[in-house]
Amino acid sequence: MGRWTRDNIVVLITGPSGVGKDAVISKLKEAGRGDRHYSVTATTRVKRSDEKDGVDYFFLNEEQFRIGIANAEFLEWAIVYGNFYGVPKDQIEQALARKKDVIIKTDVQGAETLKRMIPNGVSIFVAPSTDRELQARLASRDSGHNDDHHLRLATAIEELERIPSFDYVVVNGDGMLDRSAEQVDAIIEAEKCKIVSL
Repeated sequence: MGRWTRDNIVVLITGPSGVGKDAVISKLKEAGRGDRHYSVTATTRVKRSDEKDGVDYFFLNEEQFRIGIANAEFLEWAIVYGNFYGVPKDQIEQALARKKDVIIKTDVQGAETLKRMIPNGVSIFVAPSTDRELQARLASRDSGHNDDHHLRLATAIEELERIPSFDYVVVNGDGMLDRSAEQVDAIIEAEKCKIVSL
């Protein structure tokens, strides 16, 4: 950028399950910008039929994940709904060394941990228009276990109460995906234009 601004930034994109974080990030990727790196999360959850290993997630078994923990390979990790999720360090370090912006998608718990670890990072909370809208989205992806659905909904409502601890909120309501992605893009570019102390 220049001597008064940052060359690159770390952006944390978070929000409750079912809010559309993946969809927003997919829209951002469509621009094909070479100055951004989208971090791929590692997980032990089962791969969905439309997902690709190494693109959507790194799909590991629990033994592989635990080895990664023992070798300190994750920037942060957590157990969410019974599955392990973690942000691999190496890809982020390499991207920052190449002066790329790093976009990290994480759950709310992970984002709060990463905010403490990366004080200069920018945090964006993706929220639904209404609780009812989020409930409908969660129901549409329900695996058939009613207890799981109620747990996810209760967790999501609790997470929405933590919005004030983040830098920005972007509402991703039904039919608002393009606008939501544009807002995230605008936030990233505006943050890179902020004057920093010399």
